[in-house]
Amino acid sequence: MVMKTFELKSGMATREACGRTLVELGRENPNIVVLDADLSKSTLTHLFAQAFPERFFSCGIAEANMVGVAAGMASSGKIPFCASFSCFLLNKSFEQLRVAVAYPGVNVKVVGTHSGISIGEDGPSQMSVEDVSLACSLAGFTVLAPADEVSTAALVRAAAAHVGPVFIRAGRPKVPVVYTPDQRFEIGKAVEVIPGADLTFVANGLLVAEAVRAALALEKEGISARVLDFHTVKPLDKEAVGRAAAQTGAIVVAEEHLVDGGLGVRVAQAVAEQHPCPMEFVGLQDTYAESGTTEGLLDKYGLIARDLIAAARKVLARKR
Repeated sequence: MVMKTFELKSGMATREACGRTLVELGRENPNIVVLDADLSKSTLTHLFAQAFPERFFSCGIAEANMVGVAAGMASSGKIPFCASFSCFLLNKSFEQLRVAVAYPGVNVKVVGTHSGISIGEDGPSQMSVEDVSLACSLAGFTVLAPADEVSTAALVRAAAAHVGPVFIRAGRPKVPVVYTPDQRFEIGKAVEVIPGADLTFVANGLLVAEAVRAALALEKEGISARVLDFHTVKPLDKEAVGRAAAQTGAIVVAEEHLVDGGLGVRVAQAVAEQHPCPMEFVGLQDTYAESGTTEGLLDKYGLIARDLIAAARKVLARKR
């Protein structure tokens, strides 16, 4: 077996990549506007505010109202990006997202930062572990969860070009760079990061880098693991799921989210529809996390390469 070469380099947080890309988009399109709920220094939308103060709107600690304002702006021809912590944006504004954005299908882009448990010391009240599930339940919404700064920049641009509501999931900590700058991304199309024949890791967000680490470790044992980045949770790339199930016969889904919802549930549905095979799920197991360092929390709650490797061994045993 020829060993794969893959180097994960240190990079910026996806929230920062999003903030910087919004500034670039603002220079290119005067219809881009940004709204924030009094967290612009944390969401990094303050970068847009500095560049385009007349197109930035601070809505105060009022996420539901912010979503309503964004819906009105979209109805008048603007392309609004409204940002806050994912837990506040999805939980506090769900009714407005449903009635004012999803139902009429207006062109609002919702940026949830500080997603998952990697927010760390801020604690469970601000950890968003239901956001993907909630966003996917909104009819007509596109749901994106990029893995690094390269994919974030590309997918924020894709969201701006897409006509219709979009939720973009971003994180607080710096994450490894998975992709080279020339990598192409398309909404609804998974990226094969590493080819493999024995099993498939399906991941998104910061779990993509952990899946890469797991695949490289397994390769040293003669196990060939495919790594697929499902940066788009909705619409799901069902063709990529079907190929993985048919060609590798075993799938491990890994996400920084409750396993009772989100990517794993949607992949399992696609597997059941097309080519049933053994599956394992790495994620939060019906619990909220606690306050702690990012590294300590990911370790304690089973979201690192070690845990993906353990799931791979279980799914391979079932496959045999």
